Amino acid sequence: GDKILAYGDPSGRGPIIETDNPELGDWKTNYAVLNPPGGIQDPNIFVDTDGRVYLYEESSNRWPIRGVELDPENYYIPMGEQVDLFRLDPDNHGWERFGQDHRSDVAPFIEGPWMVKHNDTYYLMYGAPGTQWNVYADGVYTSDNPLGPFTYAPYNPVAYKPGGFLNGSGHGSAVMDNHGNHWHFSTMAISVNYKFERRIGMYPAGFEENGQMYVNTAYGDYPHYLPDVEVEDHKHRFTGWMLLSKNKPVKSNSVLTGVKRNVADEHEKGYMPEQEAADYGIEKINDENIRTLWVAESNSDTLWFEMDLGRSMTLRAFQLNYQDFNANIFGKPDTLRQQFVIETSVDGSTWQTTIDFSENNKDRPHAYIELEEPVEGRYIRFTNKYFPNRYLAIGEFRVFGNGNGEQPAAPASLRVERQTDARNADISWEPVADAMGYVLYWGIEPDKLNNSVMIYDQTAYELRALNKGVAYHFAIEAFNENGISECSKTIRVE
Repeated sequence: GDKILAYGDPSGRGPIIETDNPELGDWKTNYAVLNPPGGIQDPNIFVDTDGRVYLYEESSNRWPIRGVELDPENYYIPMGEQVDLFRLDPDNHGWERFGQDHRSDVAPFIEGPWMVKHNDTYYLMYGAPGTQWNVYADGVYTSDNPLGPFTYAPYNPVAYKPGGFLNGSGHGSAVMDNHGNHWHFSTMAISVNYKFERRIGMYPAGFEENGQMYVNTAYGDYPHYLPDVEVEDHKHRFTGWMLLSKNKPVKSNSVLTGVKRNVADEHEKGYMPEQEAADYGIEKINDENIRTLWVAESNSDTLWFEMDLGRSMTLRAFQLNYQDFNANIFGKPDTLRQQFVIETSVDGSTWQTTIDFSENNKDRPHAYIELEEPVEGRYIRFTNKYFPNRYLAIGEFRVFGNGNGEQPAAPASLRVERQTDARNADISWEPVADAMGYVLYWGIEPDKLNNSVMIYDQTAYELRALNKGVAYHFAIEAFNENGISECSKTIRVE
């Protein structure tokens, strides 16, 4: 019958565990330790449609992704030696270069393999160039055999999110939901308290009619419809609820000063982004940067902040992103919860309680709350009721809905110039009045612009994620709190 196989790698070796009752957690093992010569890191167990079982693994800036067949009739021990499948090639694949925006000379890491079979093709995904960077991504190699030989996909990276509120989409797993749609789960970097400080992202994924794999990260940190919601096109699940809160005037009754933040900082060694300035003012609460934060002087239930959206807008959802600032709580004690009240007002005088979490007993560090019915409001007031750590710390307060105004015009004069180093391109466009930001799209076919980046506050961008020897197509659109423009004309660049 059906069962689940799992393998963990805290020591680089160990047995396969299995269960036919995952809800109970009745895991069993035969204690047959898998112990290949190089150890096992970032393992992925793949069960093929014919019942054969394979193990893929590696996390290294020295070794390749490896694979081996396991024997399900003999304690899942390897059937023969591991096979070297492929390595990184950053000299030709720009997106595989290490560092923030691919600007480091440190040797990049290949890790997190994940196998997906679609029709008769094997798609072996892999993460690069490093967990802690905004450009952490997944690529894919394909084959007609689970152990290769594998061919590099020229449309790589397949999952890429270097811009927006929360960055990164690497070390992922692509799985199918109960409706036959694929989703990509990945790690997203904060990298402040520690270089591997991360969160989990979830994006629509799938396969084009020609077999090209895609992961749609456009507007990926804005509200999307979840798997059980039927939509016309799974690839495009964005609700259309725009961000209303970015850089709007905000005030509070408390800001912490004079306290040093305790972090494991390795940026001088080149292994994490440089720390943000030690400014914990209230304006950091809506700058669309999860690495900055507002910190209050205590965790008192008298703490509040108030935001002015500028005019009355339609409010549909709120997201409170708490952060760890000199936290003194470890594990999962029953005190780990956040309680608050959010009020809204049209005129700043008459207030209504829109969200009441004053009795919340769950840990909701990134509490996303949709309203059952939209409300109209200009002013928003947050009041803290309970926070477990010494200092109330919020990385971002985000409001989604519609500004009920004019959408921006499409950007004009898109220009793309490939550099002498063809892994890079200089891109610019004319500014659009009333635009909050832009989304740049690119791909190797004009109707498959499956890679994207969200860009705030600028009209030029250096893209450093291209593959040598591959021609690309580009287009761009503008957005604001009222909606999204038409896309620009697509242009081809050799």
